[in-house]
This record gives sequence, C-alpha cells and structure tokens, in this order.
Amino acid sequence: MAKIQNETAYKAAMGRIEELLPLVDDNTPANDKNLIELDLLSGLVADYEDEHYQIKPPSLIDVIKLRMYEMNLNQIKLSELLGVSPSRVSDYLTGRCEPNLKVAREISRKLNIDANIVLGI
Repeated sequence: MAKIQNETAYKAAMGRIEELLPLVDDNTPANDKNLIELDLLSGLVADYEDEHYQIKPPSLIDVIKLRMYEMNLNQIKLSELLGVSPSRVSDYLTGRCEPNLKVAREISRKLNIDANIVLGI
C-alpha cells in the first residue's frame, strides 16, 4: 500500500480529508466512493502521524499539576493529603527528587493517577 512520504503530501491529504468530511455521514453507504477515499486517506494520515508526530506519555509532574488543578489543591493542601512537607511537594513538582514508594502509592491512590505513570513505566 502507498505511504505518505513527506509533509507536503501529508498536508495535501489532510486538505482532501477536510473536503471529504462534509460529503459523508453515518448513513453513507459503504460502497460510496467518497467514503472509501476518506477511509483510505485517514489510514495513510494516521500512519504518517504515528511515525512523525508521536505522542509521548505525560510526565508525573504534569499529571500531578493537572490533578492539583482539577481537585483545586495548592501545594500545602497536597502535602497534607500525601502526608509530606510542603517543601517535599515542591521538590516533586520541580523534579529535584522523586517520591519514595510509600508516597508514590499515596499519589496514585489519593490523586487517582495510574500507578504506571507514578512509577514511570
């Protein structure tokens, strides 16, 4: 099967996808030429993006900051929740040190963060 080779071809494919999207919907028959073309182009674009625009997993620091925002926590409240000092939380958030296993477990449980992210797996 063909492959998108460069950014110019990628942009052209994306442009064509934008043109095709209004022409199909959930009721479009599977043998419609626009739907078939859209499906093929979408697959090629997805393959190109997987190769050239890889999404890296979020860092623990980013996830903790997001949870702090979502839970309306400041560093002091987070330190109380985790049972560590505010300065230790500051160390975690700046990357100066990593949480020990006990604190990592508390971060996972109390902030509802996947253990794989907490452990860097």
